Amino acid sequence: MSRNDTLVRFDEVTFEYGPKKPILEEASFPVREGSKIALMGQNGAGKTTIFQLITGSLKPESGEIHRANDLTIAVSRQVIPREQMLLTVREFFSACFPKKVYDIDPRIDAVLEVVHLAVGPGQNQGKIYDRVISSFSGGQQARLLLASALIQNPDLLLLDEPTNNLDKQGIEHLTKFLIEYPKTCMVISHDADFLNSFTHGVLYLDVFTRKVEQYVGNYFDVVKEITARIAKEQRENSRLLKTIQEKKDQSNKFAKKGGQMRLVATRMREKAAELEEEMVDVRKEDKTIRPFAIPVQQELSGELVHISSVTGMRNHQPVARDVNVSLRKNEHLLLAGPNGIGKSTFLESLVTGAAPGVVIAPGVKIGYYRQDFSTLHFGDTVIESLKAVMDAKDDEQHMRSVAAGFLITGELMGVKIGHLSEGQKGLVAFARLVLERPGLLILDEPTNHINFRHLPVIAKALDSYQGAMILVSHVPEFVSQIRIDTVLDMEKGY
Repeated sequence: MSRNDTLVRFDEVTFEYGPKKPILEEASFPVREGSKIALMGQNGAGKTTIFQLITGSLKPESGEIHRANDLTIAVSRQVIPREQMLLTVREFFSACFPKKVYDIDPRIDAVLEVVHLAVGPGQNQGKIYDRVISSFSGGQQARLLLASALIQNPDLLLLDEPTNNLDKQGIEHLTKFLIEYPKTCMVISHDADFLNSFTHGVLYLDVFTRKVEQYVGNYFDVVKEITARIAKEQRENSRLLKTIQEKKDQSNKFAKKGGQMRLVATRMREKAAELEEEMVDVRKEDKTIRPFAIPVQQELSGELVHISSVTGMRNHQPVARDVNVSLRKNEHLLLAGPNGIGKSTFLESLVTGAAPGVVIAPGVKIGYYRQDFSTLHFGDTVIESLKAVMDAKDDEQHMRSVAAGFLITGELMGVKIGHLSEGQKGLVAFARLVLERPGLLILDEPTNHINFRHLPVIAKALDSYQGAMILVSHVPEFVSQIRIDTVLDMEKGY
């Protein structure tokens, strides 16, 4: 297969989740051998759906999807399905193949080395084969997801938000791998800097037109090209609008004169109508969530949280260390450390009250943003989920106004949480925090899955939050926009 061969081609493909949720409308684009392509678009536009159409797990309503003969495809998904969380590592990787693989262990060894998840010297490799998937941190699970696709050695590698939960070292390692990767790769990501480091082009799914636009270059090139095109279209439309108004004014003037002038007036109106048809629909940019604030629980004072001990992981064993951290209102703590050190486990123990050495003042309401969105009930509709955390003094109109600020409107309110995209789940989680009015805000990787356009708005809201806050994030650009009063590094001393 030559480098210019087409592996996959969409030919006027239309797809919808029922008549009220169209995703694609006569979309056409190729995926060529050896290319590295970014697939971008607004949260909920349907990027993951395109991956499912490519693999054949979904079928188009109309149009054709052509695949090269004997094409092999592997997908690294955004999250590990819940039903696979209790599998062992060996079972997890074995499930990637349709038939039993007898040399699975050496394949696992090789692919874990690639994703930088191999065990260290002197450790028992067999232990990792038998470890249950749920025992790994979010960042380690992200590496396992990538490894599950790589172990299949596919012709076409599809990566869905592969940087979510990865620390700086993990992203650097993944970037280096993709730069050197000799095969074809499509990546969904909201991390522009990551995409710019290795992609050759961009496929942009426009949520408004439901078309897939093709661009050459990295994301910044695409933004520049789109901006220039919008400016050109707006200038042309302005010129046409001016001419249209002139024709209409002339038409009205001649119509009042009667007689033969009425015929001239008719021609003027016809000309104005022709010019209106020449106007183009200017490309709409992705909507950004509205600026928001997370109200703080009232009547709080004094020390809200005291941490005298923190427990991290070393060689898969818990290790406790004495610290002295105090949080009052309007004080922000950054919990730092590499993937696998135990940050998410520590946050969860804080929320459940099971963290040794941690005291949370009585009556403090906790707002918890989990990276896996497990605080959301996936069987609830969006409106049910939001109503569940509404303050008694709020009405439904206020709730809907908050939701609209996070682009949650109309029919989306009746959709079940489990049917939302990961990015939309994140926006629902933020809307719930606004409605909850917490005194202690705990956020575990709040940038995961979120459109990068929304991140400055979210950072500003967290920066101005007046309660106590504990944040975990591996995105330095995001953290730099938020006031941090204390840093607790869980790796220090280990």
